Amino acid sequence: MINGILNIYKEKGYTSHDVVAKLRKIIGQKKIGHTGTLDPDAEGVLPVCLGRATKVCDMLTERDKTYEAVLLLGKTTDTQDISGTVLEERATDGVTEEKAEECIRGFEGEYDQVPPMYSALKVNGKKLYELAREGKTVERKSRRVRINGIRILEISLPRIRMEVSCSKGTYIRTLCQDIGERLGTGGCMESLLRTRSGRFGIEESLRLDEVEKAVSEEKLDRILIPLDSVFEGALKGTVTGGHVQKAYNGNSVPAKGVTLLGTPEGIEKNDEMQGELQSGRQYRLYDPEGRFIGIYRLSEDNRRFELEKMFLDPEEVPSGRMN
Repeated sequence: MINGILNIYKEKGYTSHDVVAKLRKIIGQKKIGHTGTLDPDAEGVLPVCLGRATKVCDMLTERDKTYEAVLLLGKTTDTQDISGTVLEERATDGVTEEKAEECIRGFEGEYDQVPPMYSALKVNGKKLYELAREGKTVERKSRRVRINGIRILEISLPRIRMEVSCSKGTYIRTLCQDIGERLGTGGCMESLLRTRSGRFGIEESLRLDEVEKAVSEEKLDRILIPLDSVFEGALKGTVTGGHVQKAYNGNSVPAKGVTLLGTPEGIEKNDEMQGELQSGRQYRLYDPEGRFIGIYRLSEDNRRFELEKMFLDPEEVPSGRMN
Protein backbone atom coordinates (compact mmCIF):
# COMPACT_ATOMS: atom_id res chain seq x y z
CA MET A 1 0.00 0.00 0.00
CA ILE A 2 1.19 3.51 -0.83
CA ASN A 3 1.29 5.83 2.18
CA GLY A 4 1.75 9.59 2.15
CA ILE A 5 0.17 12.88 1.14
CA LEU A 6 -0.26 14.54 -2.24
CA ASN A 7 -0.66 18.29 -2.51
CA ILE A 8 -3.23 18.42 -5.31
CA TYR A 9 -4.30 21.47 -7.29
CA LYS A 10 -8.05 20.96 -7.66
CA GLU A 11 -9.17 22.35 -10.98
CA LYS A 12 -12.47 24.05 -11.67
CA GLY A 13 -15.33 21.70 -12.50
CA TYR A 14 -14.23 18.87 -10.23
CA THR A 15 -15.69 18.13 -6.81
CA SER A 16 -13.30 17.06 -4.07
CA HIS A 17 -14.81 13.56 -4.35
CA ASP A 18 -14.09 13.58 -8.10
CA VAL A 19 -10.41 14.18 -7.33
CA VAL A 20 -10.31 11.22 -4.92
CA ALA A 21 -12.08 8.97 -7.44
CA LYS A 22 -9.64 9.89 -10.21
CA LEU A 23 -6.62 9.36 -7.95
CA ARG A 24 -7.89 5.91 -6.99
CA LYS A 25 -7.79 4.95 -10.67
CA ILE A 26 -4.44 6.65 -11.32
CA ILE A 27 -2.67 5.16 -8.30
CA GLY A 28 -4.57 1.89 -8.16
CA GLN A 29 -5.62 1.84 -4.52
CA LYS A 30 -8.87 2.52 -2.71
CA LYS A 31 -7.62 3.91 0.59
CA ILE A 32 -7.49 7.61 -0.31
CA GLY A 33 -9.22 10.58 1.33
CA HIS A 34 -9.26 14.36 0.97
CA THR A 35 -8.81 16.93 3.71
CA GLY A 36 -11.43 19.60 3.14
CA THR A 37 -14.14 20.15 0.57
CA LEU A 38 -13.75 22.69 -2.22
CA ASP A 39 -16.82 23.66 -4.27
CA PRO A 40 -16.76 22.56 -7.94
CA ASP A 41 -16.25 26.17 -9.13
CA ALA A 42 -13.39 26.73 -6.70
CA GLU A 43 -9.76 25.93 -7.43
CA GLY A 44 -6.60 25.41 -5.49
CA VAL A 45 -4.90 23.41 -2.79
CA LEU A 46 -6.50 20.11 -1.77
CA PRO A 47 -4.23 17.83 0.29
CA VAL A 48 -5.09 14.19 -0.38
CA CYS A 49 -4.05 11.38 1.97
CA LEU A 50 -3.07 7.89 0.84
CA GLY A 51 -3.00 4.70 2.88
CA ARG A 52 -2.15 5.19 6.56
CA ALA A 53 -2.02 8.94 5.99
CA THR A 54 -5.85 8.88 5.92
CA LYS A 55 -5.55 8.76 9.71
CA VAL A 56 -4.59 12.45 9.65
CA CYS A 57 -7.35 13.64 7.28
CA ASP A 58 -9.40 15.09 10.13
CA MET A 59 -6.37 16.75 11.65
CA LEU A 60 -5.40 18.41 8.37
CA THR A 61 -8.97 19.61 7.88
CA GLU A 62 -8.65 21.47 11.19
CA ARG A 63 -5.75 23.62 9.95
CA ASP A 64 -6.17 27.27 8.96
CA LYS A 65 -6.67 28.08 5.27
CA THR A 66 -5.81 30.95 2.95
CA TYR A 67 -7.93 31.96 -0.04
CA GLU A 68 -7.90 34.48 -2.83
CA ALA A 69 -11.45 35.56 -3.61
CA VAL A 70 -13.26 38.06 -5.80
CA LEU A 71 -16.28 39.72 -4.19
CA LEU A 72 -18.90 41.11 -6.57
CA LEU A 73 -21.03 43.80 -4.92
CA GLY A 74 -24.62 44.54 -5.91
CA LYS A 75 -25.76 41.01 -6.62
CA THR A 76 -27.22 38.46 -4.17
CA THR A 77 -27.72 34.81 -5.17
CA ASP A 78 -29.23 31.73 -3.54
CA THR A 79 -25.86 29.95 -3.45
CA GLN A 80 -23.94 33.07 -2.36
CA ASP A 81 -21.70 32.73 -5.42
CA ILE A 82 -21.98 33.79 -9.05
CA SER A 83 -23.20 30.36 -10.19
CA GLY A 84 -26.48 30.67 -8.29
CA THR A 85 -29.85 32.15 -9.14
CA VAL A 86 -29.90 35.92 -8.71
CA LEU A 87 -32.27 36.90 -5.90
CA GLU A 88 -31.68 40.63 -5.84
CA GLU A 89 -29.65 43.34 -7.51
CA ARG A 90 -28.84 46.66 -5.90
CA ALA A 91 -26.94 49.77 -6.92
CA THR A 92 -23.36 50.18 -5.73
CA ASP A 93 -23.01 53.90 -6.49
CA GLY A 94 -22.75 54.85 -2.84
CA VAL A 95 -19.75 52.59 -2.15
CA THR A 96 -16.29 54.13 -2.23
CA GLU A 97 -12.98 52.32 -2.02
CA GLU A 98 -12.42 53.76 1.44
CA LYS A 99 -15.85 52.67 2.68
CA ALA A 100 -15.40 49.16 1.25
CA GLU A 101 -11.96 48.75 2.79
CA GLU A 102 -13.14 49.96 6.21
CA CYS A 103 -16.08 47.55 6.10
CA ILE A 104 -13.89 44.59 5.13
CA ARG A 105 -11.41 45.33 7.90
CA GLY A 106 -14.31 45.10 10.34
CA PHE A 107 -14.59 41.37 9.65
CA GLU A 108 -11.11 40.57 10.92
CA GLY A 109 -11.16 38.63 14.15
CA GLU A 110 -13.96 36.34 15.30
CA TYR A 111 -17.52 36.64 14.08
CA ASP A 112 -20.67 34.52 14.00
CA GLN A 113 -21.32 33.12 10.55
CA VAL A 114 -24.51 31.34 9.45
CA PRO A 115 -23.62 28.42 7.15
CA PRO A 116 -25.20 28.64 3.68
CA MET A 117 -28.06 26.38 2.60
CA TYR A 118 -25.94 25.20 -0.31
CA SER A 119 -23.36 23.39 1.82
CA ALA A 120 -22.52 19.83 2.81
CA LEU A 121 -23.45 20.34 6.46
CA LYS A 122 -26.09 17.92 7.69
CA VAL A 123 -29.36 18.65 9.49
CA ASN A 124 -31.22 15.60 10.79
CA GLY A 125 -29.01 13.37 8.67
CA LYS A 126 -29.58 15.22 5.40
CA LYS A 127 -27.14 17.55 3.67
CA LEU A 128 -28.24 21.16 3.46
CA TYR A 129 -27.67 21.40 -0.29
CA GLU A 130 -30.02 18.43 -0.80
CA LEU A 131 -32.74 20.28 1.10
CA ALA A 132 -31.98 23.47 -0.84
CA ARG A 133 -32.42 21.64 -4.14
CA GLU A 134 -35.82 20.52 -2.90
CA GLY A 135 -36.71 24.17 -2.38
CA LYS A 136 -36.54 23.89 1.39
CA THR A 137 -34.88 26.32 3.76
CA VAL A 138 -34.14 25.30 7.33
CA GLU A 139 -32.89 27.30 10.27
CA ARG A 140 -29.11 27.06 10.74
CA LYS A 141 -27.27 27.92 13.91
CA SER A 142 -24.50 30.45 13.53
CA ARG A 143 -20.95 29.28 14.11
CA ARG A 144 -18.04 31.26 15.49
CA VAL A 145 -15.31 31.51 12.87
CA ARG A 146 -12.05 33.43 12.90
CA ILE A 147 -10.75 35.68 10.15
CA ASN A 148 -7.02 35.87 10.84
CA GLY A 149 -6.51 38.59 8.28
CA ILE A 150 -7.82 40.11 5.05
CA ARG A 151 -5.44 41.66 2.54
CA ILE A 152 -7.11 43.68 -0.19
CA LEU A 153 -5.32 42.96 -3.45
CA GLU A 154 -7.34 45.09 -5.84
CA ILE A 155 -10.46 47.26 -5.80
CA SER A 156 -12.23 47.87 -9.09
CA LEU A 157 -15.79 48.48 -7.98
CA PRO A 158 -18.10 46.67 -7.96
CA ARG A 159 -15.37 43.99 -7.67
CA ILE A 160 -12.94 43.54 -4.81
CA ARG A 161 -10.15 40.98 -4.95
CA MET A 162 -8.86 39.97 -1.54
CA GLU A 163 -6.74 37.41 0.27
CA VAL A 164 -8.40 35.86 3.32
CA SER A 165 -6.66 33.81 6.01
CA CYS A 166 -9.19 32.04 8.22
CA SER A 167 -10.03 29.18 10.54
CA LYS A 168 -11.51 25.89 9.42
CA GLY A 169 -15.24 25.92 8.76
CA THR A 170 -15.25 29.44 7.32
CA TYR A 171 -17.35 29.91 4.19
CA ILE A 172 -15.75 32.55 2.00
CA ARG A 173 -18.91 32.97 -0.09
CA THR A 174 -20.84 33.67 3.11
CA LEU A 175 -18.19 36.18 4.09
CA CYS A 176 -18.63 37.86 0.70
CA GLN A 177 -22.38 38.04 1.15
CA ASP A 178 -22.02 39.35 4.72
CA ILE A 179 -19.67 42.10 3.55
CA GLY A 180 -22.15 43.06 0.82
CA GLU A 181 -25.02 43.20 3.29
CA ARG A 182 -23.05 45.37 5.68
CA LEU A 183 -22.28 47.75 2.82
CA GLY A 184 -25.98 47.84 1.94
CA THR A 185 -25.49 46.57 -1.60
CA GLY A 186 -25.59 42.82 -1.24
CA GLY A 187 -22.81 40.74 -2.72
CA CYS A 188 -21.70 37.33 -3.87
CA MET A 189 -18.45 35.49 -4.50
CA GLU A 190 -17.34 35.60 -8.13
CA SER A 191 -14.27 33.33 -7.88
CA LEU A 192 -12.31 31.41 -5.26
CA LEU A 193 -8.76 30.08 -5.17
CA ARG A 194 -7.40 28.27 -2.11
CA THR A 195 -3.72 29.13 -1.92
CA ARG A 196 -2.84 27.39 1.34
CA SER A 197 -4.17 24.64 3.59
CA GLY A 198 -2.04 24.30 6.69
CA ARG A 199 1.54 23.69 5.56
CA PHE A 200 0.52 22.93 1.96
CA GLY A 201 0.94 25.84 -0.45
CA ILE A 202 -0.22 26.37 -4.01
CA GLU A 203 3.35 26.75 -5.30
CA GLU A 204 4.08 23.06 -4.71
CA SER A 205 0.63 21.73 -5.69
CA LEU A 206 0.24 19.29 -8.59
CA ARG A 207 -2.55 18.81 -11.11
CA LEU A 208 -3.99 15.35 -11.68
CA ASP A 209 -2.25 14.94 -15.04
CA GLU A 210 1.11 15.64 -13.35
CA VAL A 211 0.41 12.90 -10.80
CA GLU A 212 -0.61 10.54 -13.59
CA LYS A 213 2.66 11.25 -15.40
CA ALA A 214 4.68 10.60 -12.22
CA VAL A 215 2.91 7.26 -11.75
CA SER A 216 3.50 6.21 -15.37
CA GLU A 217 7.20 7.05 -14.99
CA GLU A 218 7.36 5.25 -11.62
CA LYS A 219 8.32 8.50 -9.87
CA LEU A 220 5.39 8.82 -7.45
CA ASP A 221 7.80 8.63 -4.51
CA ARG A 222 9.35 11.93 -5.66
CA ILE A 223 6.12 13.87 -5.22
CA LEU A 224 4.66 11.95 -2.26
CA ILE A 225 4.94 13.89 1.00
CA PRO A 226 5.85 11.66 3.98
CA LEU A 227 3.16 11.20 6.60
CA ASP A 228 5.40 12.26 9.49
CA SER A 229 6.05 15.67 7.90
CA VAL A 230 2.55 16.68 9.00
CA PHE A 231 3.88 16.79 12.56
CA GLU A 232 6.73 19.17 11.77
CA GLY A 233 6.23 20.94 15.10
CA ALA A 234 6.88 17.79 17.14
CA LEU A 235 10.40 16.89 18.27
CA LYS A 236 11.85 13.64 16.94
CA GLY A 237 13.18 10.73 18.94
CA THR A 238 14.40 7.16 18.44
CA VAL A 239 13.21 4.34 20.67
CA THR A 240 16.17 2.20 21.75
CA GLY A 241 16.98 -1.24 23.11
CA GLY A 242 14.30 -3.45 24.57
CA HIS A 243 11.85 -0.56 24.61
CA VAL A 244 11.30 -0.88 20.85
CA GLN A 245 9.04 -3.88 21.42
CA LYS A 246 6.90 -1.85 23.82
CA ALA A 247 6.46 0.80 21.16
CA TYR A 248 5.54 -1.78 18.52
CA ASN A 249 2.82 -3.09 20.83
CA GLY A 250 1.38 0.39 21.41
CA ASN A 251 2.58 0.67 25.00
CA SER A 252 4.08 3.74 26.67
CA VAL A 253 7.86 4.07 26.50
CA PRO A 254 10.05 5.23 29.42
CA ALA A 255 11.93 8.44 28.79
CA LYS A 256 15.25 6.66 29.28
CA GLY A 257 14.36 4.45 26.32
CA VAL A 258 14.28 7.36 23.87
CA THR A 259 17.15 9.24 22.28
CA LEU A 260 16.09 12.65 21.04
CA LEU A 261 17.24 13.72 17.59
CA GLY A 262 18.61 17.21 17.21
CA THR A 263 19.41 18.06 20.83
CA PRO A 264 19.05 21.82 21.43
CA GLU A 265 22.38 23.57 21.82
CA GLY A 266 23.50 24.37 25.34
CA ILE A 267 21.48 21.59 26.96
CA GLU A 268 23.41 18.81 28.65
CA LYS A 269 21.88 15.33 28.59
CA ASN A 270 21.36 13.33 31.74
CA ASP A 271 20.33 9.69 32.04
CA GLU A 272 16.65 10.41 31.45
CA MET A 273 17.14 13.57 29.40
CA GLN A 274 15.17 15.57 31.94
CA GLY A 275 16.88 18.77 30.83
CA GLU A 276 15.65 18.40 27.25
CA LEU A 277 12.15 17.09 27.73
CA GLN A 278 9.03 19.20 27.90
CA SER A 279 6.08 17.59 29.65
CA GLY A 280 2.82 17.66 27.73
CA ARG A 281 4.56 18.20 24.39
CA GLN A 282 4.10 15.98 21.32
CA TYR A 283 6.98 13.88 20.01
CA ARG A 284 7.52 11.87 16.84
CA LEU A 285 9.07 8.55 17.73
CA TYR A 286 10.89 6.21 15.33
CA ASP A 287 12.41 2.76 15.62
CA PRO A 288 16.19 2.25 15.20
CA GLU A 289 15.71 1.63 11.45
CA GLY A 290 14.01 5.02 11.04
CA ARG A 291 10.44 3.75 10.68
CA PHE A 292 7.86 6.22 11.99
CA ILE A 293 6.05 4.55 14.90
CA GLY A 294 3.64 7.22 15.98
CA ILE A 295 2.88 10.41 17.87
CA TYR A 296 3.50 10.41 21.61
CA ARG A 297 2.99 12.93 24.39
CA LEU A 298 5.38 13.21 27.30
CA SER A 299 3.81 12.61 30.71
CA GLU A 300 3.62 15.39 33.27
CA ASP A 301 6.40 13.83 35.35
CA ASN A 302 8.71 13.58 32.30
CA ARG A 303 9.12 9.85 32.87
CA ARG A 304 7.34 8.25 29.93
CA PHE A 305 6.09 8.83 26.41
CA GLU A 306 2.42 7.93 26.06
CA LEU A 307 1.06 6.92 22.66
CA GLU A 308 -1.51 9.25 21.09
CA LYS A 309 -1.70 7.74 17.60
CA MET A 310 0.04 4.73 16.06
CA PHE A 311 1.09 4.98 12.41
CA LEU A 312 3.38 1.97 12.04
CA ASP A 313 1.91 -0.84 9.97
CA PRO A 314 2.45 -4.38 11.34
CA GLU A 315 3.71 -5.38 7.90
CA GLU A 316 6.61 -2.93 8.28
CA VAL A 317 7.87 -4.54 11.47
CA PRO A 318 10.53 -7.26 11.14
CA SER A 319 9.02 -10.72 11.46
CA GLY A 320 8.25 -11.66 15.05
CA ARG A 321 8.88 -8.18 16.44
CA MET A 322 5.24 -7.13 17.01
CA ASN A 323 4.14 -9.93 19.34
